[in-house]
Amino acid sequence: MKLIRLALDWTPNMNHIGFYVAKYLGIYEQYGIQLEILNPLDDNYSLTPGKKLETNLVDFAIAPFETVISLNNKKNKVDAMAVFAILQEDLSCIVTLADSEIDHPKNLDQKSYASYKARYEDHIVRQLIVNDGGFGTMNIVYPEKLGIWNTILEGKADATWIFDNWEGVEATQKGIKLNRFFLKDFGIPYGYSPVVLTKQQFINTNEELCIRFLKATRKGYLFTQKNPTEAISVFKQHLTADDLANIDLSQSLEMTSPYFGNEDTCGIMTVERINAFLNWLVVHKLENERILRQQLFTNDLLD
Repeated sequence: MKLIRLALDWTPNMNHIGFYVAKYLGIYEQYGIQLEILNPLDDNYSLTPGKKLETNLVDFAIAPFETVISLNNKKNKVDAMAVFAILQEDLSCIVTLADSEIDHPKNLDQKSYASYKARYEDHIVRQLIVNDGGFGTMNIVYPEKLGIWNTILEGKADATWIFDNWEGVEATQKGIKLNRFFLKDFGIPYGYSPVVLTKQQFINTNEELCIRFLKATRKGYLFTQKNPTEAISVFKQHLTADDLANIDLSQSLEMTSPYFGNEDTCGIMTVERINAFLNWLVVHKLENERILRQQLFTNDLLD
C-alpha cells in the first residue's frame, strides 16, 4: 500500500466530496493507495497548498490554476503540473449583500473588498469593476483567510470571492440575499478552479501511481453523481459543525454535481480554456509571455 498525501485548498467543501467518498468506499485501497487528506484547519492555514507541495509535505495539492503558474515562475522554480480539474465550470463569484445597493461591479469603486491575497485576485477584481464601467478603485483588506466569508456577513467588508455552491448555499439557507458577479459575464476568462496539482518530478518517478490515484479519484466523483444520498452521508462526517448546521448539502451537491463532468470529461482540462486565461494574464501584464510556452497541465494521466 502506497501512502499519498493530499492538501486541501480549504476546509472540506462540496468540491472535495469525491476524495472522501472514494476513500470511504475503499477505492483508493483497491488501487494500492492509502490516502491522507490534509485539512488547512489543522495548521490554521499557516501554509498554502502550493507551499506544502513545494516543501514536499504532500504529493498532491488542490488549488486554483494560478498556483501552477506561480510555482513555475518563482525564483526557485517548482515544476508544478495540473493533472485533474475538479470542476468543468467556474462556480466561484464575487458577491455583495443585496441590501448594500452594490448591484453591479462598477459600484464597488471606493468600497471594501476582502481579499485572500491570491496571485492575481486583486487585479482580477479591479478589472471586473473596470469592465463594468468603473475605475477599479476599491479598498482592499486582508482578513484571516478562514474568516473572510464572515467579513461580509458581519459588515466588515463590502465584497469578497466565494464558491456559490458552498457559501452561496449557506447564504440562501440563512435567508441572506446576495448580488453575484461571475467573471465570465464581465469578459474575464478565468481558468480552472480548483485543480489537483503535483510536481513533474513526482510524475516522472511515480507515473503509474499517479494514474491509479486519479483513476480512483474519478470513480469517487462519478459515484457521487449517481449516488448523491450515500455520498452526502459519507461526506458530512468530515465537515465542521458550522457547515453542517448552515449548509444544505443536498442543494450544494445538486448545484455542483453536473460540473464534475462525465465518464469522458471528468478531470479533463482543455487547451483552449487554459490558453484563454494565460493570454488574458499576458495582455494585462500580470505575467511574461513565457507562460504561453510552458507546459502547465496534462491530461495524460487520465484514461
